[in-house]
Amino acid sequence: MKLPVICTALAAAFVMSACAENAPENNVQRDSYHDNAGRTQEDIISGGVRMIPISTDYGDFKVWTKRVGNNPRIKVLILHGGPAMTHEYFEAVDSFFPDAGVEYYYYDQLGSYYSDQPDDDRLWEIPRFVDEVEQVRTALGLNKDNFYLMGNSWGGILAMEYALEHQENLKGLLILNMMASAPAYGAYAADVLEKRLDPDALAEIKALEAAEDYGNPRYEELLIQEHYTKHVLRMPVEDWPEPVTRSMKHVNFHIYNLMQGPSELGISGRLADWDVTDRIHEITVPTLVTVAQYDTMDPEHMRWMVEEIPHARALELPEGSHLAIYDDQQRFFDGVIKFLKDVDQGTFDE
Repeated sequence: MKLPVICTALAAAFVMSACAENAPENNVQRDSYHDNAGRTQEDIISGGVRMIPISTDYGDFKVWTKRVGNNPRIKVLILHGGPAMTHEYFEAVDSFFPDAGVEYYYYDQLGSYYSDQPDDDRLWEIPRFVDEVEQVRTALGLNKDNFYLMGNSWGGILAMEYALEHQENLKGLLILNMMASAPAYGAYAADVLEKRLDPDALAEIKALEAAEDYGNPRYEELLIQEHYTKHVLRMPVEDWPEPVTRSMKHVNFHIYNLMQGPSELGISGRLADWDVTDRIHEITVPTLVTVAQYDTMDPEHMRWMVEEIPHARALELPEGSHLAIYDDQQRFFDGVIKFLKDVDQGTFDE
């Protein structure tokens, strides 16, 4: 090695050392964000993946989780939608949470692709899912000093139900793209969203649904053209991000249809009568509610939720749809990260 190179390297090392000594405390913490402190050997070997045992009245199973990052004060457990989609469509967080120092956990709920998929329809009920989340929380060591629960769509239902049952364990709650009432969502779909569809396309969709011909390629074609690219993810379908299309390939449609129902214009399965509008005020932990202008969900209803929850903040997403995590991405992550840090620093305001 030539002398000038050695001198340059030593100078660089000295500058880096000096910067580290004078760095603010939060930067020092970020330097250790990807270290292994506090992790089990199993966690280290697997790159953060853990199969967590879940006990139910109908057998014992395992669910898939993956930890990213290391922050003792901000730990986010992510609840995917569906039911029975996967964590995969949330992978956009990899581009934002690490730089913000947010520790987060991907998680496939029981019945979803990376977790066990038992063939027992008695398992697919809200109270059983809530108990599953509580078992996952306990296994991961999350608590009221660090635990944020973030759920999208069906995951938002599950997040609300968990908060109503176990909010003593929560530091913060994030309800993404979900109303507090399935009947109200159904009414919004019928009274607002359907009226935005081309009348001929709507008639064809309704005819296919009446014939229960949901597997007809024409049904999917019409929904993509008239609904998905306008209210689910506002991009040409050929431009949809790979994590989204991969997640959709892995849907467990048996569970999805059983709980959500086969129609994409409202809910007709086991969740059809779900409604917590008369209890939403019982959620007292700091809460963020996303309000996406082009969502499948009613933006006005979600603004109402913010008024009902005692300590809630709306995240307005004027370009966003049901997957505003992609089509209003920068505004989405700026708002989510600000919420997490405001709660953590005790500066959260309504």
